[in-house]
Amino acid sequence: MEHRAPNNLSDRTALAMTMSLRFIADTLFAKRYGHRAVILETVAGVPGMVAGMWQHLRSLRGMKHDDRGWIQKLLAEAENERMHLMIFMEIAKPNAFERALVLFAQAVFWNFYFILYVFFPKTAHRMVGYFEEQAVISYTQYLDQIDSGETDNRPAPSIAIQYYDLGPDATLRDVIIAVRADEEGHAHENHSMADLLVETGGEPLGKLD
Repeated sequence: MEHRAPNNLSDRTALAMTMSLRFIADTLFAKRYGHRAVILETVAGVPGMVAGMWQHLRSLRGMKHDDRGWIQKLLAEAENERMHLMIFMEIAKPNAFERALVLFAQAVFWNFYFILYVFFPKTAHRMVGYFEEQAVISYTQYLDQIDSGETDNRPAPSIAIQYYDLGPDATLRDVIIAVRADEEGHAHENHSMADLLVETGGEPLGKLD
């Protein structure tokens, strides 16, 4: 997918935070993409839930409709990322250290993203857009490993077959292609949300009467 070039300090900050997370993932997991996916999908499931919850509460406080449907979109994104985690847990079988790392990463990132979203929502959405761009790159590299024979193209787990309505003979490669397509959609959606916040002066719910 095409990289969204940063236009201002907010965008550059979002990209810098994303690349810092990418560096940590590269350092810990290198080319172990299945295990990397388990950790990153745990983190990726946080922004949609945090943002959806915050917009839900704003709608309640202001007694206003969510005219643009952000709440549903954000919560659906969180659920989609959660399903990615469930799928890759079946594939990678995380060990005790990785499970502990999941708990730590989620606890830290939840609080960090909540503060970021409350005070700098445009930067928060832009960061997720860049985060998903990096996810697309990682899953493309995962596909390259399979195509080169470095990683076995094992049968797809049943949870992935059911979730994506794949054929009974679906493989890991088919699953990664489906997951990558989800990440491309999330990147586009979050970049669009960041753009809309600029256009509307930070009001995602629509016009407040």
